[in-house]
Amino acid sequence: MKQPKHLFSWIAAGVVTLALAGYFTSRLLGEDRIVFTPGAMTHGHYQIELACNACHTPFAGVKQDACIECHGARLAASNDSHPKKKFDDPRNADRLEALNALRCVTCHLEHRPQQTRAMGVTLPKDFCFHCHQEVGDDRPSHKNLAFDSCASAGCHNYHDNTALYEDFLVKHANEPATAAHPAVPVRKPGDALRASGMRGRKPLGLADQDAPAEYAETKALHEWATTLHARAGVNCRDCHQPKDQPQWIARPGHEACNRCHESETKGFLAGKHGMRLAQHLPPMTPALARLPMQPDARDRVLGCTSCHGAHAFDTRRAAADACLGCHDDKHSRAYEGSTHERLWRAELSGAVSPGRGVACATCHLPRTIHKQDDGDARIRVEHNQNWNLRPNEKMARSVCLNCHGLGFTLDALADPALIADNFNGKPARHVESVDWAAKRVSQPSQGVKP
Repeated sequence: MKQPKHLFSWIAAGVVTLALAGYFTSRLLGEDRIVFTPGAMTHGHYQIELACNACHTPFAGVKQDACIECHGARLAASNDSHPKKKFDDPRNADRLEALNALRCVTCHLEHRPQQTRAMGVTLPKDFCFHCHQEVGDDRPSHKNLAFDSCASAGCHNYHDNTALYEDFLVKHANEPATAAHPAVPVRKPGDALRASGMRGRKPLGLADQDAPAEYAETKALHEWATTLHARAGVNCRDCHQPKDQPQWIARPGHEACNRCHESETKGFLAGKHGMRLAQHLPPMTPALARLPMQPDARDRVLGCTSCHGAHAFDTRRAAADACLGCHDDKHSRAYEGSTHERLWRAELSGAVSPGRGVACATCHLPRTIHKQDDGDARIRVEHNQNWNLRPNEKMARSVCLNCHGLGFTLDALADPALIADNFNGKPARHVESVDWAAKRVSQPSQGVKP
């Protein structure tokens, strides 16, 4: 039987077309989809750039709700001087015509490396002028300032002026560089137990463990027996084989921790260490980081036990040594031998009282006080290291002011060289925000209420 003319040509063309479609589909759906991104992403988002649907809808641009899902809790906790309700007010309709402040992407556009600031926030430098053209008339101190300097360290934060609003600046105007009794909040074992719901359980010892027989004499069991977990009555199967799991899990993930440490797990998934897991991507490894990392940590998979250990759960190691096991940037390297590090080692040895030491986690995973429904207060460790990092003035109130005055704090946070050197020394520049605020209050004739 005679074959149709060009039959083999059509078959060959079809095979090539299917192969090309499969190739580009695999790149689009797999790790190589990065070739389709229109530009580099910021430090805060680059980890999830492969999860395009986290922020985008097909052919419809960026989802406003996506921004709120990740950043809404931080906005709710901040002293936001530009809340959404301000622009919902019909009296401010003219401002919306100049700048649509109801949409996050009006200012925060991704894939714009030319608009990305040093702290990793994508933001036009002069956006403030749309509403504040006359600021120089109201504030003589601002008369000759350029609008691209509004968000400089120690000045204005669009969303969070918790440590920068005028009354606060005046209140802390005359503080010394270091407080008379510097100390951070001290977390007690009861804080963790109240949060976990484990209070009232019988303390356990090595003889009480319920692991399978093959684990009976392992180092892991002996480590567990000395921990707060054992004293709180948390047995092996609580993590490795909970009631809803028919089989023993050799390496439980963050889901096991979440059963008792919900707030900590939520913070972990929101921060850089766990945000890939939150988007159902493979876990973060130091090899994917933009900051310099220790070569031997390159392929380490990050999870809760990466810092805390699988069974010893040593929070002291997690506070500093675990960080330095991966991070190898100048700021991290300068921590060793710094004043902060010496205080931390002194606290561990008992040479100074609890709360005096400053570990990596003291600043980047700060301890915060939370009021409970029963009126009791619980100290919680915020595991989202982005919570107070950008812009870095957010660290002033939650961390720095435990030990330092506001003026010294703003000066230090505005000095990039001092930050890189892990605050070994004194600030080389002075931020005038506190001085201006104090002067305005002392001279009400300038048009401000005393």
